[in-house]
Amino acid sequence: MTPFGSVQQRVGEMIFDRVAGEEGPQRRDRIHLTPGPRRFAPGSAILRVHSDASMFVGGMRALLLQSLHPLAMAAVDQHSGYRGDPWGRLQRTSTFLAETTFGTIDDADRAIRIVRAVHKRITGVAPDGRPYAASDPHLIRWVHLAEIDSFLRAHDRYGADPLDAAGRDEYVRQTAFVARGLGAVDVPETVAELDAALASYRPELRGTAAARRAARFILLTPPIPVALRPAYGLLSSVAVSMMPWWTRFPLRLPYLPVTEATAVRAGGIAMTTAIRWALGSGEVRAADRSGDAIED
Repeated sequence: MTPFGSVQQRVGEMIFDRVAGEEGPQRRDRIHLTPGPRRFAPGSAILRVHSDASMFVGGMRALLLQSLHPLAMAAVDQHSGYRGDPWGRLQRTSTFLAETTFGTIDDADRAIRIVRAVHKRITGVAPDGRPYAASDPHLIRWVHLAEIDSFLRAHDRYGADPLDAAGRDEYVRQTAFVARGLGAVDVPETVAELDAALASYRPELRGTAAARRAARFILLTPPIPVALRPAYGLLSSVAVSMMPWWTRFPLRLPYLPVTEATAVRAGGIAMTTAIRWALGSGEVRAADRSGDAIED
């Protein structure tokens, strides 16, 4: 490995350790190695997307996009600990994704029941006076749409093994079971349905003060070590470059199409490659060894 490659790998390892947390290896082994039937077969679209380093970019984009719904953002702003414990929240989210993707069917269903129970306790009133509930099927659907659109687009651009058209539809269909389990209805099962569903939310979306605070926190002021700041800044730039043009002004995000198409994209390839090295090919595909799969 070249000296530059060694630096890339160390940066990738630091980022992975932050997301996984101190108990990351133990959680990974529990999720991947517990015997029992899995919902998805080895090589299926959801495993390919959710085991790829592009998820780090997709996850950041998803947070930014989700913040544009005022009621969803109010729930996060008033009930989430993202400012006090951002890494803990990210680790819990990544664990939920891993459990529902790679875990046994029993463990995946249990994780969904736990999150659904938490959602029932989260209610409040947004700054514009409208009541909200985290269990609202309409809000759950929005969060799901923004998430899978972000993961899929990041995988299309930075994934090691991008999906073809049939695989992209398969991914949308396979991810729908979590959204339905959490209470969403009318969940898309193809990319065309996903695009249409996202477009249907456009009239509801806007950049609130809470959304802009969240964007600044995510992109500019997260509590990270000095050694990680350049790499994190590059990941932030990559995530912003993948945001739709119409989201830029509401969130006060820059729009530099030429730079984004060249320098930022090259940086995104370098960073996802570094994180991919840190993940390791054997670790992220451990689900392939951990039991029979049963497709929905």
